[in-house]
Amino acid sequence: MNEVVEGLARLEAVVRERGAAAYVMTASTDGRPHVTYALVHWVGEGLVAEIGSRTALNAAANPSVTVLFPVRSPDDYSLIVDGSAAVEVDRHRLVLTPTRAVLHRPGAPADPASSCTADCVPLFTPALGARTS
Repeated sequence: MNEVVEGLARLEAVVRERGAAAYVMTASTDGRPHVTYALVHWVGEGLVAEIGSRTALNAAANPSVTVLFPVRSPDDYSLIVDGSAAVEVDRHRLVLTPTRAVLHRPGAPADPASSCTADCVPLFTPALGARTS
């Protein structure tokens, strides 16, 4: 199994374990952030979110989108997934192809050589072979 497939499988398992509750973060054409709660599911090789019109407009104009699955307890990690979005306007859906994903929480990094200055666990990164299809 190659690194891309392994990374996506790892990310899929974490997403499915966390449930659908997440926040979708987009930016308007003038750079204003927009955050909305959405139901997010793993479908195929990425994430699908049910979205509203503002999120759809933002993602269509700027497809760099982040999805945040928040902590479930004080010692839990949040899951942050960055990706490239495609918008299915007629279905009010956003389809996110992951380009990077990390489990993150405050604290000292487990690996002192890590580029993350907190307690981070990379799940899928360009170094692990982000998809290029």
